[in-house]
Amino acid sequence: MKLIIISISILFSTISGFAQNRTISNQTNQNNMTTTANFIFPELPYAYDALEPYIDKMTMEIHYSKHFKAYFDNFLKSISGTELEKSDIKTIFSNISKSPVAVRNNSGGYYNHKLFWESMTPNFKDASGPILDAIVKEFGSMENFKNQFEEAAKTRFGSGWAWLCIDANHKLFISSTPNQDNPLMDVADKKGTPLLTLDVWEHAYYLKYQNRRPEYISSFWHVVNWEMVNKRFLDAIK
Repeated sequence: MKLIIISISILFSTISGFAQNRTISNQTNQNNMTTTANFIFPELPYAYDALEPYIDKMTMEIHYSKHFKAYFDNFLKSISGTELEKSDIKTIFSNISKSPVAVRNNSGGYYNHKLFWESMTPNFKDASGPILDAIVKEFGSMENFKNQFEEAAKTRFGSGWAWLCIDANHKLFISSTPNQDNPLMDVADKKGTPLLTLDVWEHAYYLKYQNRRPEYISSFWHVVNWEMVNKRFLDAIK
């Protein structure tokens, strides 16, 4: 009887050790897949359902874990074995017109989505401080700014992004870009540092809003992370 108990104990210890080592190995492999010297696949800063009812859980999960992850993986593949592996993202954007289409699309998809996740929060607070002052100075009021931003998002034909940016002269402006382009790229019609962005690709809203893009755009104001936008603004004017 003692021999049987000892044998069972050894068996469970072996299985437990194997499972623990396998878990560690899987975590290590996952980290290796999502981390390079210059680029990481960031965690979503809130739960998939945290932005309900404005952005639904299923959309967030698919958008983050499938679309965003695919852009990141394909971005790394597109620069693998090239000098771009050693570059930072802004340097890549500054010469994007000289890069293959795969680099342009996937680097933009990686950066734009990362900025988009950070532009939202489940703990909404109204805009205040320097960014509010700058918006009122440039657009006359927060309402005027929202109307112009919404117009840029609604009228972006097909897929793309709407932006609030600051230019080299510290002047705010609103723009939109097609596909995965952004205002940091040398191909942008108007160049500047992004402060706030909204994804108007259909995969960002179609499960909940279907073809009602304007409704999705209006809902965005309930989840904007104005504290992050203000931080980006202050960093840009230093």
